[in-house]
Amino acid sequence: MKSVKKSKSLKRNALILLGVFTITFGLCAAGIFYAADASLGDRLYQSNEALDGTVALITIDSRALNEYGNLPWSRDIYADIIEALNADPEAKPAAIGIDVVFAGHSQSPEADNRLVEACKAGGNVVVAGDAIFGNSIITKEDGFYLSTDVQSWDGPFDELKAVTEVGHINASYDNDGTIRHFRRRVTTKEGEEYQIFGRALYEVYCKNIGLEQAAEPDSDNIWTYLKFSGYPEDFSDNISVADILSGDVPGDYFQDCIVIIGPYDATLQDNYKTAISHDKNMFGVEIQANIAQAYINGQWPQSISKDRMNGLLLVLGLMMVVLMAGFGLKATIACWVVLTPIWLLLCKLLANRGCLLNPMYVPVLATVMAVTAIALHYITAALEKRRVTKVFSRYVAPGVVKELLKEDESALGLGGKNVDIAVLFVDIRGFTTMSEAMEPEQVVAILNDYLQLTTDCVMSNQGTLDKFVGDCTMAFWNAPLPQEDYVYKACKAAMDMVEGSIALTDELEKKFGRRVGFGIGVHCGPAVVGNIGAKERMDFTAIGDTVNTSSRLESNAPASTIYISRVVADILGDRAETTSLGGTVKLKGKAEGFEVLTLDKLK
Repeated sequence: MKSVKKSKSLKRNALILLGVFTITFGLCAAGIFYAADASLGDRLYQSNEALDGTVALITIDSRALNEYGNLPWSRDIYADIIEALNADPEAKPAAIGIDVVFAGHSQSPEADNRLVEACKAGGNVVVAGDAIFGNSIITKEDGFYLSTDVQSWDGPFDELKAVTEVGHINASYDNDGTIRHFRRRVTTKEGEEYQIFGRALYEVYCKNIGLEQAAEPDSDNIWTYLKFSGYPEDFSDNISVADILSGDVPGDYFQDCIVIIGPYDATLQDNYKTAISHDKNMFGVEIQANIAQAYINGQWPQSISKDRMNGLLLVLGLMMVVLMAGFGLKATIACWVVLTPIWLLLCKLLANRGCLLNPMYVPVLATVMAVTAIALHYITAALEKRRVTKVFSRYVAPGVVKELLKEDESALGLGGKNVDIAVLFVDIRGFTTMSEAMEPEQVVAILNDYLQLTTDCVMSNQGTLDKFVGDCTMAFWNAPLPQEDYVYKACKAAMDMVEGSIALTDELEKKFGRRVGFGIGVHCGPAVVGNIGAKERMDFTAIGDTVNTSSRLESNAPASTIYISRVVADILGDRAETTSLGGTVKLKGKAEGFEVLTLDKLK
């Protein structure tokens, strides 16, 4: 019976956990936890590295703005910067990137021409272009929303375009407003294709120092996850455009480097929230520096496909259902405690090898399912406790049940222990003869009234109701929990039964014309108390000589009389009035000299 109940419980819990897993899995697959997942991924997958100075920044900062005025500047200034950096042909930067869009001709043809000539002479300049996208939005597998239609293109004027390389500087936000990816290329309506600014710089750098270019990430997706190498300010040596133009920092300081020139002041509104730094924004030139560094390092981690991630979640989730449903509370907690850090460690290790998992999904699944499994455990325990309470309440006072469950919630298991108890037996005198002369309905009514009376008397005196055997009731005290003055409580219950029988007898005489009387026996001593029987059928009872002696006292007691033993009388002392019958009452199995007394009154 117990195994059947356990099997049903396991099946129920497994089905509930499977349902919870299905719902949580669906929420993960639908991207509900995308923001939390992306944020956790940022902390796992992003960290700064030791930079070797290959990529450097020259900033249009507050000093430069104070010196040369607000943007836009005359293109003469940019020409001066390029000429200063390329002053020594043998010690010039490998690539110079200007993160400024020179769209169309300026009002000064001379300044435009100077800029073109400076770029042409250097042969190492990359300038910026900016694509304007339409309003069409697409939801990508990795969760960010992007427009793919280029409506217009703001690029350098034709003469400048002819002597430079061009890269686009479009920022690409994930749907939580964070930059984690970049668009490797854009294609204009005219069919012209432009790479990301950082890649264009990398290609010029490789060409001018004779380095073989690394291949593009092996993916048809033009969106690439950016593994940042530096935090905000990591690429900056606090070298301003003003330092270059004043000659304080010579051009050969940047020999064979990638130099990026661009806005570096918050008032210019070219700063962004990035995956590597949520609490401090990063300027656009720093993002381009990170992209160029990523190409140099060859770091192109790719997100696992959605189908593979879902398949992995499915396998792990079903394993959790089996473990949590089948192996109990400890296995559930162990599964959650062990699986979560192992999964996060696995995510970190695979990221270092170029494979990005969704780090949040497994911890979410494990946590939701562990909470559910723990809740099921406590609900099952509460139901079992309720069942225990219901069973024990049939023969133990509610207060005793409560205390018993505090001590031992597995009290329904087989087993017993030796304990000193007081035992009471009570029987209706002449009930068998009386029942033969009455209708069955009358017999049952009288018996029920009698049993209710004896039960009430036992319960009100904190006794344990053992059993009913026909018209006989057995009860005991000091078990299953120890009790103070338990012998007195047993005798008090006996006296209550005698007193209660008076009113009950009067009522029965009115109803059925019959009178009843109780014979009661009380004895105390050691006995074995516990659940005795088989797993399928057991009784919480007491066995031993003490029980037998009490039964024989009751069987010899006349109607409305309580027989007690000398040991009971000695414990009651002067709290009871008794009458000794000496050895006139012979109890079966007891030697001569066993003293029997009547309990006449309790104080």
